[in-house]
Amino acid sequence: MAFIDDIKARAKADKKTIILPESMDRRTFEAAAEILAEDIADLVIIGTPEEVAANSEGLDISKATIIDPFKNEKTDTYVNEFYELRKAKGMTPEQARETVLGDYMYYACMMVKMGDGDGIVSGACHSTANTLRPSLQIIKTKPGTKLVSAFFVMVVPDCDMGDNGTFVFGDCGLNQNPNPEELAAIAGSSAESFKLLVGKDPVVAMLSHSSMGSAKHDDVTKVVEATKIAKEQYPQFAIDGELQADAAMVPSIGASKAPDSKVAGKANVLIFPDLDAGNIGYKLVQRLAKAEAYGPMCQGIAKPVNDLSRGCSAKDIVGVIAITAVQAQAQG
Repeated sequence: MAFIDDIKARAKADKKTIILPESMDRRTFEAAAEILAEDIADLVIIGTPEEVAANSEGLDISKATIIDPFKNEKTDTYVNEFYELRKAKGMTPEQARETVLGDYMYYACMMVKMGDGDGIVSGACHSTANTLRPSLQIIKTKPGTKLVSAFFVMVVPDCDMGDNGTFVFGDCGLNQNPNPEELAAIAGSSAESFKLLVGKDPVVAMLSHSSMGSAKHDDVTKVVEATKIAKEQYPQFAIDGELQADAAMVPSIGASKAPDSKVAGKANVLIFPDLDAGNIGYKLVQRLAKAEAYGPMCQGIAKPVNDLSRGCSAKDIVGVIAITAVQAQAQG
């Protein structure tokens, strides 16, 4: 079964409520119509009647719950709770109301905080910062989390590398230039995400322009240190580096460049040294190999909140909603 078909089946087996705050974007409604038709998740769409009507014309979203924040009976509760959360930071009741009603992502986060939703998908027309800032202010990080990071699930057609062409790439969407400790945390979280979503054992490669000392540079040293930390902190996972991308994925090259590595040539989780490499890498694979790219998914938030690339299609949003539902099942 294809990766996303398996995810959809798992989502259907224990339906969760996913909140969509971007009622100003047609793609949201195209995705919602498909999710509802396939009965993958229950959906809440936040928006005024005018916004919903303007952007959902011709689509069947009758099974979705539409929340008009300006008329919802729970809005005052959300505003008051948000004020209580942020008053120590200097927020006034008036500012709390203006924020929650002025930005639907804040409203969505308050819904999840108060138990009225299981997860959120946003970002089709907003930046990653606009998606994550409210999440971290309201929902907070998952207990024990060292770092909130982002990953993509990449499904490459006609590919015998990774897990039948399925990979997790991290961090391709959030942390600009992680230090060794942060890079190790990204590796651990990405391994856990692969295990949850793909259901197979993660094999984690810490990527670099060097393989096992073939080059000397401060950037290489960072990856070497991160690998050492990751191996110590996550002994349950197969992690190795530093490895060039081909040495990580291609068995013959892995055997040549890193003959003593249990990861080389077998990696299905690729950890990039910085955001530039990660963002460039996933987009090259997506566009040149015609891979399905689901993300940037977030890891480390107390409830599932997932970002979208602003270049996403409605099909991409469908996939991220289904993945978010599976993440919600795991978090209970």
